[in-house]
Amino acid sequence: MNKFKFFTNFEEEENWLNDMAMQGYRFIKKTPFGYKFEPEGSKNVTIKMDYRTFKKREDFEDYCALFEDSGWEHISGTKSSGYQYFKKVGHQGNEEIFSDVDSNISRYKRLSDMWATLAISFIPILAALISTDAIDPGVLLDPKSLYFTPGLWDLNGLKFWRAFFFETPFALFRGLTWIIFPALIMLYLYFAYKANKQYKKI
Repeated sequence: MNKFKFFTNFEEEENWLNDMAMQGYRFIKKTPFGYKFEPEGSKNVTIKMDYRTFKKREDFEDYCALFEDSGWEHISGTKSSGYQYFKKVGHQGNEEIFSDVDSNISRYKRLSDMWATLAISFIPILAALISTDAIDPGVLLDPKSLYFTPGLWDLNGLKFWRAFFFETPFALFRGLTWIIFPALIMLYLYFAYKANKQYKKI
């Protein structure tokens, strides 16, 4: 079973995953757009998260082994995925995945830095597209410029509506193409702000 959800807060995501476990669904892995579960009888499961990337496979394996020695089994995540998911094994280990506050809040700092880096990386691309006229910021103020049919706005009656409805899907596609990079930058900055806000709060 697949569930499609998105979180910007680790605690909220952990609580949701644990609620799914209480309903009898075993968390298998995180997918690009959600989560994969399988039915399972056992409901006494505790899932916790971290956010960390690794350059070397050996470092990632050592990281997983360290948590396993503390009673936490790595169940989802790769060395470059960032999001790492752990399940408490048996009754050993602490109830929390981190034994100190600094480790707990550092994951929010790493997450905030990741979103901010993504936003910044799109800014030069956006600037290049604007400078080459591939993107026209003026369409936000003049949506009519998205319609290329000659004399469209001078037509009347049925001729206008036929031409308008025919070209509208193409105009919407052009508009979405032009605003996708500004939208992604704003979205990533928002995620970075949310993660940084939680970092400062904790």
